[in-house]
Amino acid sequence: MSEDTKVHAELRESFGKGFARRLRAAGKIPAVIYGHGTEPIHVALPGHQVALIIRRANALLELDIEGKEQLALVKDVQKDPVHQIIEHIDLLVVRKGEKVTIDVPVIVTGEPAPGTIVNQDANTLSIEAEATHIPQNLEVSVEGLEEGAHITAADVVLPKGSTLLADPEVLVVAISVPAEQDLGEEDGAAEGEAAAEGDAAAAEDSASE
Repeated sequence: MSEDTKVHAELRESFGKGFARRLRAAGKIPAVIYGHGTEPIHVALPGHQVALIIRRANALLELDIEGKEQLALVKDVQKDPVHQIIEHIDLLVVRKGEKVTIDVPVIVTGEPAPGTIVNQDANTLSIEAEATHIPQNLEVSVEGLEEGAHITAADVVLPKGSTLLADPEVLVVAISVPAEQDLGEEDGAAEGEAAAEGDAAAAEDSASE
């Protein structure tokens, strides 16, 4: 945990769209904390700070709720579809040492062999990791890979203490050569079509005479 994930949460007892709008106008985000069989806790979070934190996938917050500390994992963020304003956040109660299931982004690094391209089939992989050691992403290197090379979920190196939950056979990355287009044939076909259209037009003119 780092200092930037320590967040002061204010308990709230008022609900409804109108109250939520007033909260957002005051620079705060309505949120609910749930999990481990506890009653849901409704809070207001500092908008700017939390918006920066949740740019990272699977962000973990160290909440201060009226002097009581609580770890919470960001499970869902609801945004206005037009203005992309954060409207509400769902937080899951977690404990140090506890393992959680998350989908982690896959980042491709390196350059494949000249003349080839990278096709990424899986953008995230489901893993199990300790709540306080969730990786921000999983790196997959394609450096120097030739045409036909592929990387499956089983090939991805996971951080210590993490377990792959996704199907090991899932294709993550494949290396291929771009399909070539025969522009000469296309140009020839286009010229043929134009000539045919011209002949048809000439025939029509002759018939009308």
